[in-house]
Amino acid sequence: MVFGRRCAPALAACCALLTAQPLGAEQFDGLYRISPTSDCALTGVDGGALKIEGGVFYGVESQCRMSVPVNVRDMDAVLYDMVCTGEGEEWTRRALLMTAADGGLIMLWNGFAFKYDRCPENPARGTVITSDEIGINE
Repeated sequence: MVFGRRCAPALAACCALLTAQPLGAEQFDGLYRISPTSDCALTGVDGGALKIEGGVFYGVESQCRMSVPVNVRDMDAVLYDMVCTGEGEEWTRRALLMTAADGGLIMLWNGFAFKYDRCPENPARGTVITSDEIGINE
């Protein structure tokens, strides 16, 4: 197929629109606390942190490949198809990720909304995170 001279500007404009705002999970890369006592030095386990890296969401004993990103107009948010595996099963869900006003992460799954605080840059290993670890049982 040969494009005429009149089609070239329109084709260039379409290409510019497609490349103007790249979609990707990089804006959400990082470690996030599931609770205030989460150990940011651990991921993928109970008591650890959530991690997003390279288009993969790492939860507790599960991970989800983030695909088919769709920017949400006028918001710092992206809708993803999540292809997940964990505990010998595979499932697919949609999730909306948004940068919280304080730099944390807001995540919406159908019927559920979560707010996670961002972990510090270099989480310390071996720090006390629960009262049980220092002998306070009540």
